[in-house]
Amino acid sequence: MSDPRFKTALIVGAGSGLSAALARRFAKAGLRVGFAARNADKLAGLAAETGGTAFRCDATDLAEVKKLFADCIEKIGEPDVVVYNAAGRVRGPFIDLDPDLVERALAIAAFGGFLVAQEAAKRMLPRRRGAILFTGATASVKGFPHSSSFAMGKFALRGLAQSLARELAPQGIHVAHFVIDGAIGPARGMADGPQDNALDPDAIAESYFAVLEQPRSAWTWEVELRPWVEKF
Repeated sequence: MSDPRFKTALIVGAGSGLSAALARRFAKAGLRVGFAARNADKLAGLAAETGGTAFRCDATDLAEVKKLFADCIEKIGEPDVVVYNAAGRVRGPFIDLDPDLVERALAIAAFGGFLVAQEAAKRMLPRRRGAILFTGATASVKGFPHSSSFAMGKFALRGLAQSLARELAPQGIHVAHFVIDGAIGPARGMADGPQDNALDPDAIAESYFAVLEQPRSAWTWEVELRPWVEKF
């Protein structure tokens, strides 16, 4: 990595897909890695694989987010890379959606990102360095039928990222938002076409890492990633 100041990464909303790929990539680069989820037990395998540390945290709860950062600092050090990878959604026709479930989905997708980013920024600003990365989706820029709650949350998260980039970048904090425009996971088989028509999580992780390596004279605040066969 071109900037040795990055030593500790914290991934919030961790699981077996993209966040696991990010943990592996960061660990490979020599960063200490922590990852958090509401169910920390499911992260035991990833912790063993990467030498990272698993934490339990509900990102929508301010007290738990504060405790997450305190525990992270105590166990692996103050994070100078923070990734918000949590998402919430409720599918279905708009008039049939349960308002309570939609409220919860919005809290996970957007409010949790606010809480995590705020705690990260409080610690990064005195040092005038660090990176806060947000995982978006196609729904960050385009709403689809039966997916209104997801679009609401992802639009909000993108707005947060854009505002923070403009506010924090001049103070040394690199904020970036990633529009993951397509399905993540194994390629969806096509009888007569390319087989790499889903985003490989390890390939996505390389792009996150590349953003961390950007010189500050040429930072980006947003990256769109899609398989080469995905329609814009």
